[in-house]
Amino acid sequence: MLYSYPSKLAIYILRVYPCLEYLLIIRGITLGDYSESRKTIEYAKRIVVKVGTSSLTYDNGKMNLGNIDRLCRSISDLMNRGKEVLLVSSGAIGVGIGYLDLKERPSTTREKQAIASVGQCELMNAYTRSFAEYSYRCGQILLTKDDITDKLTRSNITNTIETLLEMRIIPVFNENDSVSTTEIMHNGTFGDNDTLSADIAVLANADLLIILSDVDGLYDSNPRENPDAKRISYVDKVTADMVELTAGKGSWLGTGGMATKITAMCKVTENGIMGVIADGSIIQTLEKIVDQEDVGTFFAAQ
Repeated sequence: MLYSYPSKLAIYILRVYPCLEYLLIIRGITLGDYSESRKTIEYAKRIVVKVGTSSLTYDNGKMNLGNIDRLCRSISDLMNRGKEVLLVSSGAIGVGIGYLDLKERPSTTREKQAIASVGQCELMNAYTRSFAEYSYRCGQILLTKDDITDKLTRSNITNTIETLLEMRIIPVFNENDSVSTTEIMHNGTFGDNDTLSADIAVLANADLLIILSDVDGLYDSNPRENPDAKRISYVDKVTADMVELTAGKGSWLGTGGMATKITAMCKVTENGIMGVIADGSIIQTLEKIVDQEDVGTFFAAQ
């Protein structure tokens, strides 16, 4: 007799040893037909959440304390459910701009690096205060691309992540903008924290990557230009056409656009990790995603 429900053991075995699928079938266990379904989110234990500058700040650069508190509350609620949550947070430069009352984003690299050092302190202060309200603590991990690619440093990062999670401490990641120029010199198409969040998800062997943005997922056309644009709820596989469709720049405070988010989803899904892009300003977005509600755009793991 074949069971049509997704066995948790079966999902785990298939993820680690995909070549053993025929053994599960022989044993009479199948995952059932879950095309166009988010049912597999139910089994996501380790979740990476990426939040962008536009979700953390107002247009004038000041911190959106309401959004930050709602984010920390939602993450704390997921932790209470027994999930492991890692937070990838943009916003160091954006928050620094607001904190220093600057009227525009600085143009030189040295100015951006200095502002990032100020903004990162303010950002972590906000996270520390908000998480403490829900009896959780957070730890900061600032990375450069070299940290991810170097074998020894990569191992050290993994050890730090595992130790923090074992202690039920929420790791908060960001690009180390004060010493790295990759993101600071970014032109709006490649190299921002969307890519970092995908790298962290793969490095931490996560089950799900959630990217919170200022738009409610992927659309069949630009919703800012076409009022009739329709949200795409489910993506089975990322295609080159999707990347081309979403090419565009993010806000003046941030660096990312939808194309970098789609590229990040492509990377994680190819590594067997599910993904969701959703609007970070909606109340309880994270809870709704984990509860498998039709929020944002779901990207199926390959």
